[in-house]
Amino acid sequence: AESMPHGSKAMRPFNHLFSETTEAYHDASVRLGLSYSMMQILYTVYDYGDGRRCPLREVCVQTGISKQTINSALRRLEGEGIARLEQTGGKRKDVCLTEAGLALARRTVARIMAVEDGVFASWRPEDVETYLTLTERYLTAFREGIQNLEPEQEHQEEP
Repeated sequence: AESMPHGSKAMRPFNHLFSETTEAYHDASVRLGLSYSMMQILYTVYDYGDGRRCPLREVCVQTGISKQTINSALRRLEGEGIARLEQTGGKRKDVCLTEAGLALARRTVARIMAVEDGVFASWRPEDVETYLTLTERYLTAFREGIQNLEPEQEHQEEP
């Protein structure tokens, strides 16, 4: 087998598709007048439970966005009267959409969800299942594979 200096041939298209998918969601956000992080927060809250409130912890987990970026976007959403944080006991907080926030979510993220649903509806059910199963398998194996990664120590030669 020919050794390759960086990555593998299989990872090139995977990484390209991953980047292009992220860019497509970013483009959808901009087209709808939202920052990417604001869209992800609205999406997560709107998709959770009754579509009006979601635990802040769940927003962080589902979006994968740093707490600092989430808090910055939430301050902006609060300032615009779109969302508010509500204490739910102890240190727990919920992100709650205001009526204006719910209306915004319906005009924006609900339309993105409709496009997503349309894509999956155009696929055979077994293809959707295969796609989701393989994506989950990849993510699980990747997370397991990186468990022991640590920065390599640079070897310095003694004079």
